[in-house]
Amino acid sequence: MVPLMLEYGSVFFFGLIIGSFLTVCIHRVPQDLSIVFPRSACVHCKQTICWYDNIPVVSFLLLRGRCRQCHASIPPRYPIIELSNGLGYMAILWRFEWGWESVIYAVIFSALLAITWIDWDHQIIPDVISLPGIVLGIVAASTVLPTGFVNSMIGVLVGGGILLGIAWISPYLFGKEGIGGGDIKLLAMVGAFLGWKAALLTLMVASIVGSMIGVILLAFKVLQRGQYIPFGPYLSLGAVLTLFFGTDMLNWYFGRFL
Repeated sequence: MVPLMLEYGSVFFFGLIIGSFLTVCIHRVPQDLSIVFPRSACVHCKQTICWYDNIPVVSFLLLRGRCRQCHASIPPRYPIIELSNGLGYMAILWRFEWGWESVIYAVIFSALLAITWIDWDHQIIPDVISLPGIVLGIVAASTVLPTGFVNSMIGVLVGGGILLGIAWISPYLFGKEGIGGGDIKLLAMVGAFLGWKAALLTLMVASIVGSMIGVILLAFKVLQRGQYIPFGPYLSLGAVLTLFFGTDMLNWYFGRFL
């Protein structure tokens, strides 16, 4: 029991640290700023944050969500991102156990988490994440993951190709662009890592969840008809669900309807 707790505790703590780094990436990447220099600073008073005030989650709680220098409120998104990444790493260890496969899945998870927040904030999915992700996905699928090279390449073509087709036809059907280039590259990245079936399942889950949430937001007038909704967060959610439960979902679907 103790060794198991140490394993999960270590993975959780490492996930928190990477999650803290993700908060920096989410803030700086859309602005084309270095993710290494300068050190993190308060967005209000611009004072550099000391190391003891930059401990994931713990510092936020000790400071009661306020900057030590200017006492401005620290957005709760920071500990939320850190906790999400830590819990995600624990879930990956539980689902896939120790091994290089889990390491690659942890990389995917963190990339999707960063993409989710960046797209939600800025309605963009940076190429600096998705394009290297496609290359890494093909390499990982060919060496470490059970996906395989052929399945990975088909996944890139199917994932990117479907959304590219939707993007091309949307102006003719709806009179406006329906899918952004970032979404196309994101689904291609998912296909590179997980294969073509996973890419299709990711798109299906994202479409269903996105439609349901869209209807709810319209019903409560949080969203106006015709207003743009970032699709990246839903694709990321679909990819994570597919990563953990894709095989079970596909078996259920083909067993029930085919």
